[in-house]
Amino acid sequence: MATADNPSAVYYNPAGLTQLQGHNLRLGLHTLSYTSTYDSPDGNSSETADKITPVPQFFYSFTPEKLPLSFGLGVYVPYGLEVEWPEDTGFRSIAIKSDLTCLTVNPVVAWRILPTLSIAAGPTFNFSDLDLQQGITPFPGNDLLHLKGNGFAAGFNAGILWQATPMWSFGATYRSPFEVDYTGETTMSFVVPPAGYPPKLKMDNQTSVPFPQSVAVGLSFRPTPKWNIEFNGDWTSWSRLDTVYVHQAIPSQLILNWENSWYYEFGLTRDIGKGWYLSGGYIYNQNSVPGKTFNPFVPDQDRQFVSAGVGFRGNHFGFDLAYQYGFAGTRNVSGSTPSAVGQSADGDYDYKSQAFALSVGWHF
Repeated sequence: MATADNPSAVYYNPAGLTQLQGHNLRLGLHTLSYTSTYDSPDGNSSETADKITPVPQFFYSFTPEKLPLSFGLGVYVPYGLEVEWPEDTGFRSIAIKSDLTCLTVNPVVAWRILPTLSIAAGPTFNFSDLDLQQGITPFPGNDLLHLKGNGFAAGFNAGILWQATPMWSFGATYRSPFEVDYTGETTMSFVVPPAGYPPKLKMDNQTSVPFPQSVAVGLSFRPTPKWNIEFNGDWTSWSRLDTVYVHQAIPSQLILNWENSWYYEFGLTRDIGKGWYLSGGYIYNQNSVPGKTFNPFVPDQDRQFVSAGVGFRGNHFGFDLAYQYGFAGTRNVSGSTPSAVGQSADGDYDYKSQAFALSVGWHF
């Protein structure tokens, strides 16, 4: 947030692009594997399918020699989710599978107003796919409600960076809210259809899902040229997600009533010489989902992450390699709203994750 040494600043704080010279290209791949486990009140246990999700990213920046401007382009995935539960959890009529991807294309322009002060802004073009599956009855394998859709929405991001002294710098960034209007198809399928229903019923759907705005602030402290200590705080307005209405021949709704939350990050980087550096970090991610409207589509809880990495930066080539481990204390959900057939998401939830990130860059 308050440090920029590669063009991924397009996402973290676009004002930092003015610290880069010439052309800079960055390609990255983030792979994530995570598992949520569930222990029901009657003693049964379930866990989500363990999948490895690859998340690519692309960033480019250009700073002309004789202008106080920098130009950047980012293609990245700011929001994503893939959760799949077995059908014998006891809450299949609430959730079986959720899969959401949001791909953003983000051009930006940064302006160095003063030698120590820069600002930036740019539009975001957001393309999203949504796939939800849940049972219609409590009986595994008997029926399925499957909703698929995709949509587009525009927004913007902006940032400011102030290099107060050679040791201290401050940064802030803002990401606007946007609302994706999904259109697609809902399929209801039955092994034994109720009276008057065909084995498979298809209908067009339309639903609008609001995505949050966020404000992040960061502080960077360099006690010596070889050390960088950074702290970031990120506030996200998840309360925009209240009730999602699905407009179709048989209307439905998903009551969420999420809450705003904070994301706290601490990082430490040590330059060990000859272009090499080591880094480590800690993140605390606040829960956004209240117990009453808890839904295993998004089994959220207070989560913590620790990470370590190594990197190299040469005259023209550089790379970063990092590993992150995530965990959470057991969350007990009680009093959640039951489904139409009486199933509830009450029980104990746990979480763990592992992630690897590799990015390579070229300066020319």
